[in-house]
Amino acid sequence: MDNTLKTIIDNQKDYFDSKKTIDVSFRIALLKSLKIEIEQNENEIQKALNLDLGKSVGESYLTEIAFVYTEIKIALKNIKRWTKRRSVRSSLLNFPSSDYIIAEPYGNTLHISPWNYPFQLSIAPLIGAVAAGNTVLLKPSEYSLNTSAILEKILSKVFDDGFVKVVQGGADVASKLCDFKWDYIFFTGSVNVGKIVAKKAAKYLTPVTLELGGKNPCVIDETASLKVTAKRIVWGKFTNCGQTCIAPDFLIVDNKIKSNLIEEIKNQLVNTYGENPIESNEYGRIINVKHMNYLSSLIEGEKIIFGGNVDIEKKYFQPTLIEIDNLNSKLMEDEIFGPILPIIGYDDFKDVDKIIKKYSHPLALYIFTKNINFGRKFLESYPFGGGAINDTVVHVANDRLPFGGIGQSGMGKYHGESTFKTFSHYKPYLSKPLWIDPPLRYPPFKNKINFLKSLLKRI
Repeated sequence: MDNTLKTIIDNQKDYFDSKKTIDVSFRIALLKSLKIEIEQNENEIQKALNLDLGKSVGESYLTEIAFVYTEIKIALKNIKRWTKRRSVRSSLLNFPSSDYIIAEPYGNTLHISPWNYPFQLSIAPLIGAVAAGNTVLLKPSEYSLNTSAILEKILSKVFDDGFVKVVQGGADVASKLCDFKWDYIFFTGSVNVGKIVAKKAAKYLTPVTLELGGKNPCVIDETASLKVTAKRIVWGKFTNCGQTCIAPDFLIVDNKIKSNLIEEIKNQLVNTYGENPIESNEYGRIINVKHMNYLSSLIEGEKIIFGGNVDIEKKYFQPTLIEIDNLNSKLMEDEIFGPILPIIGYDDFKDVDKIIKKYSHPLALYIFTKNINFGRKFLESYPFGGGAINDTVVHVANDRLPFGGIGQSGMGKYHGESTFKTFSHYKPYLSKPLWIDPPLRYPPFKNKINFLKSLLKRI
């Protein structure tokens, strides 16, 4: 296996060294071909997502395929501007000179993608990497096998293996890939695996983007509109059966409205997925039995106030609400990543501050309140990846908002132009004429120092 991987990687190094990816028109042509190939395989993509995660046609299109189309559209519209050499003002000490910044590709990049949004989270970063002129070796998740297969089919038809190559396999393959020297690594997954990737990348000082996760708090104060709040929480939490890295992980609710909000959330769950969600075409499934067993262990002994029914064989886990009296619950130790929603009450907002700080640097933070100024002040008081006032998850839909974590929830940003920037080194250089050579910078400085001091103070 090691020799096979080395051959694949050497091929990509040779391909990059050939300078083929530097041609912007070549990148544009391939991105257009990628869009066409995805369009021709839409039905197969949707079938694969349904087999892997029980996703409906609507959810597959909205959260996976349409997102990718938008990323391609943005890249095609802006790539010539992004890649254009940009001139900047020179400094007095370098006068006369012409100064420039140019975006150049890092080179050979490794992408390790997850299983929860296996199409979108594989293709979206790849679009930016290709637009920037990098080669890509994509290692998709072994858990979402059907989607990984369609990814390989599409990408192998559009790209030469030297430009983009899909390598299938388990965690052992991902580990071996990380042992090679890369120019950039892009990883989406768990915090624990992210630490391993970062450690391996450090051996070669390889820059990395780590898109991880965390326990995303969602605060609801007493002024919030209960019906709209419940509807948006249910959508954000239970889409993709709760397997979303920026889904609300737990609620912190003012006790004055807590019981009423819980009832409204129950109503919205029934309105959305019916009395028996296992029969709903709109409700997804857990990725595998291993994760089913993990989620089942989390609710043992907890105060279940709604749901809790599971079918291991069908990978069905009912939307479940649980009241939490303290933070010592198993549910409050790590990111849940499933359709279980713990609900914590508060009387004094100071208690909210303590909880937020306990689960610091989440990937997302949300607050529902009619006091928008208070909501802004709240969000601006804590470090987190991205968030929203009076909604959940939707900030990810705006390509002008960079997406990424901070601290424990990751490092680096992408989406839209941010993806191109992530995979580009902005190289500066200047150009000076030989016909003039001001003597100020050269020793001896004895008779120049006062003039230099005066000059530098004006800069």
